[in-house]
Amino acid sequence: MREAAAAEPRPYHHGDLRRALVEAARRILESEGPTALSLRAVAREAGVSPAAPYHHFKDKGELLDAVAHVGWDMLGESMTGAKQRAADLGSLMTEIGVSYVQFSQQHPALYRVMYDCSRDKDELPEGMQDNEDSAYCLVRETFRKVAGPEVPIVDIELATIAAWCAAHGLAEMSTFKQFDSLKIGLGGEEAFLRGVLGHLGMFQAGKPARI
Repeated sequence: MREAAAAEPRPYHHGDLRRALVEAARRILESEGPTALSLRAVAREAGVSPAAPYHHFKDKGELLDAVAHVGWDMLGESMTGAKQRAADLGSLMTEIGVSYVQFSQQHPALYRVMYDCSRDKDELPEGMQDNEDSAYCLVRETFRKVAGPEVPIVDIELATIAAWCAAHGLAEMSTFKQFDSLKIGLGGEEAFLRGVLGHLGMFQAGKPARI
């Protein structure tokens, strides 16, 4: 099935080859997993020559970095959408956490690559700390608004990391079968996520413990 689909040409506009390759890589990653991903497979998926990807990526590692970057952008868009569902700043933190975990469940392979590609980097992915639309900045700015200007920046940064770790931990464990009966009792997956996040002090009032 994959071979038949790959054989169909996927036209792209001149100058967009890099984007087309990254999107092809993401499709393979999410449908077949990271082991199926290679520059040759991406070229086949994008409908270009086997040599074409090497004009933009020196190896699979660079390609994965580019795919991970797209993933972080997608996560930021997903979490920004949480603003529309939140009634106030306090509930916004819960909505952000729910959208984070749901993203990890909807894009498990991409989510894993995002962290695998960030683990050994000296800095967070480009734009994560200084782009107001990024997922990380959304959490940090929400804390900053709740805390007020008198709270030291380092406390805001630590609170942001704490909230991120909490959501990441829930993302890692949310699919454990041990929680199935609890999910049923609470009314489903989303109710379970809200219940867990609602019992974390950092999400209850939208404030870290020291504020």
